[in-house]
Amino acid sequence: MLDQSPIAQGSSGADALRNTLDLARLADGLGYHRYWVAEHHGGPMLAGPSPEVLIGPLAAATEGIRVGSGGVMLPHYSPLKVAESFTILAALFPGRIDLGLGRAAGTDPLTTFALQRDRRQAAPDDFPQQLAELLAYFEDDLPEDHPFRHLARSLPGLPELPEPWLLGSSEQSGIWAAELGMRYAFADFINSSGASIAQLYRERFQPVRDLKSPRLAVAVWALAAPTDEEAEHLALSSQMAFKMLRRGQLIPVPSPEKAASWLAGEGGPRNARPGRRSIVGSPEKVRAGLEEAASEYGADELIVVTITHDHAARRRSYELIADAFGLDPRRELTAAALVS
Repeated sequence: MLDQSPIAQGSSGADALRNTLDLARLADGLGYHRYWVAEHHGGPMLAGPSPEVLIGPLAAATEGIRVGSGGVMLPHYSPLKVAESFTILAALFPGRIDLGLGRAAGTDPLTTFALQRDRRQAAPDDFPQQLAELLAYFEDDLPEDHPFRHLARSLPGLPELPEPWLLGSSEQSGIWAAELGMRYAFADFINSSGASIAQLYRERFQPVRDLKSPRLAVAVWALAAPTDEEAEHLALSSQMAFKMLRRGQLIPVPSPEKAASWLAGEGGPRNARPGRRSIVGSPEKVRAGLEEAASEYGADELIVVTITHDHAARRRSYELIADAFGLDPRRELTAAALVS
């Protein structure tokens, strides 16, 4: 699961963050394998700018599910600081921490500039170098004459390390993941034409790290409800929010009723996310759609992304998907965990 911590209209960012914690507990109990939180800055729709801050409380509130970033937007940070933060998390929650890394800003250019420490000029576009440095800290593999070489041995959480993933939605990210021998998470919910990129990743993969063969996860937007009609109604919230986003207008997630009224005035097809893959419907329909996406990519894992106005509807969607795939519950859910 990838949780972007959506803020529903009429609620607050604090409410969205509490919902993230609640959803992580539910995911853990239902038997999901990973729970990732995203990084977005400076808007009223999503409340998750700091995955490194959220991961600790999420891991503490759960028992067996892996918890990680989907992802840390590395251009905003020092590779050493990211390495330090995530080895701390790995030490506190051994074998459960993922570090998904991305190149995108996760925001608009002005907010990107505001996030910089040095604002005398725009930050350099040196993501490959940042990524190589970060991985070298984990592996204590900086060159002998590198001025930071000694710092790799003082990472606070050693010997525990997070599991690194490269996130992306472009051909270049697939090439980098392959050349560096990294696990690769492709954002189909951003670019649904990525099957050829996945194939390129597999073809060029070099087993230069701990991974001996390619490992591909695909993140897909999906929403399940008891009936197709209900799911399509719930998805109207995301459709309106997405259309506004494409116009450069970020809004809190509207109610389906408000979205239906607004969309009626807009005209056009009723598609949850026009131009992008959306798997919306009954549990059976969603399972079939997710399996089709996995087959198209040759994916090892599927990551489900869901946004609704009503938190209870989002919980219910993940419950229905877990049931449709026959996930093995990690524990018995308490009565409190079942209350939205």
